[in-house]
Amino acid sequence: MTPLPPHAPPEAPHLDRRLGLLQATATNIVTMVGIGPFLMIPFMIASMNGPHLIYAWLVGAVLALCDGLVYAQLGAALPGSAGQYLYLREAFAPLGLGRYMSFMFICMTVLIAPLSVAGGAVGFANYLQFAWTTMTTAEHHAVAASVCIVMTALLYRDIASVGRLTVAMLVVVFATVGWIVVVGLFNFSPSRAFDFPAHAYRLDATMLRQLGATAILAMYSYGGYNQVCSIGEEIVDPGRTMPRSIVLSIGAVATVYILMSTVIVGMLPWQEVQHTNTVASIFIERTFSNSSAGWIAGLAMTGLILFVAAASLYTVILGYSRVPFAAARNGEFFRVFSRIHPAKHFPHVSLLAIGVISLPFCFFTLGQLVNWLMQVQILISFVWQCAAVVLLRRYRRDIPQPFTMWLYPLPAFVAGALWLGIFFAGPVDGVLFSFAFAALSTAAYLVFRRSAWARAPVDATSGRDASP
Repeated sequence: MTPLPPHAPPEAPHLDRRLGLLQATATNIVTMVGIGPFLMIPFMIASMNGPHLIYAWLVGAVLALCDGLVYAQLGAALPGSAGQYLYLREAFAPLGLGRYMSFMFICMTVLIAPLSVAGGAVGFANYLQFAWTTMTTAEHHAVAASVCIVMTALLYRDIASVGRLTVAMLVVVFATVGWIVVVGLFNFSPSRAFDFPAHAYRLDATMLRQLGATAILAMYSYGGYNQVCSIGEEIVDPGRTMPRSIVLSIGAVATVYILMSTVIVGMLPWQEVQHTNTVASIFIERTFSNSSAGWIAGLAMTGLILFVAAASLYTVILGYSRVPFAAARNGEFFRVFSRIHPAKHFPHVSLLAIGVISLPFCFFTLGQLVNWLMQVQILISFVWQCAAVVLLRRYRRDIPQPFTMWLYPLPAFVAGALWLGIFFAGPVDGVLFSFAFAALSTAAYLVFRRSAWARAPVDATSGRDASP
């Protein structure tokens, strides 16, 4: 029988450990390379006001690696479902803030999960417009909602089957980006790709603001390197597998993004790229001198990107569905979410809830979702996660920690500083919304703490929370 994750009640339902390094790395990469980069490259060029978006990709890669090492150390120490929820709960418990921090994360997930899922579905519908040029607004919403339903249905299976399907999706992801990179190299113009404007060489306040705002978009595309942490309870040998899968996925995806964006601006004028919503399809279409052949190739690329978008949505729903399950199993969310499928051993109630709640958000635009998604997560989760790795190592000697990040604790400090810089460089309305949401979530916690179904706290030294 699979052992229970750390600090779960002994009678709690458990999930099966069936995912190895290949499946774990595939889960991360498929989550990262969704519709994001194909839609974000034009936005990033517009934000940087030039083709030098490689700066933002590099800043994002440094941040992703530093932050990924934070997740690697925490995930190896606490390989349970719902990752961040568990890390914050256990790391801040000695300070009496464990239940508060984990509750804030649950509140964030209730907001972020459906927005993230809907964002991927809306991006899917946006890219479909390359082929379906007469799509109406109502049809756009219907397509986005349908994608959410289909991906949720595909996840209604045991974790071993999910792992095999994820690896198959990874093959298609690499085939898609590989086509863009290889074709781009044969049509590449270095003078166009690296024709940076004069302001790109001045590291002044304007450049820093542009870089910070663009890095938010880059991190939206990099997001997903921690996806394996949400399914840590289902990972084989998590102390070794989780850190390796995180580092491997970040290295692979950073390389792909830099190559892909460089070959695109090395063939298409950046002034044109910043105004298109289907840049990859147009890019492939332009590589053919025959317009008919180009149109067919563009349609083929659109089909591949739609598959990649759907695959990413698949893994996003997979990860988020484990958060309410883990919280409910610990008595910190509605008990119904702790149920697992009697035959296939996955949290079916939590999975269906995430999929269904995402549907109304399919009526929003992608632009309305991206910045606020990132800023809320930075304020409520990402920054505190960097502190959690230090707190866990210092105060929780009762928890084995089989992996320590390289140059500990420097990557955690670098990640925390970069997250704060990106947060305040983002839109002001996003900053205000994030603080307002944090205040509302704090008020909800005060109500929860006094409710009859809130579990009484226990001593932190036993591995459980000691919040008042």
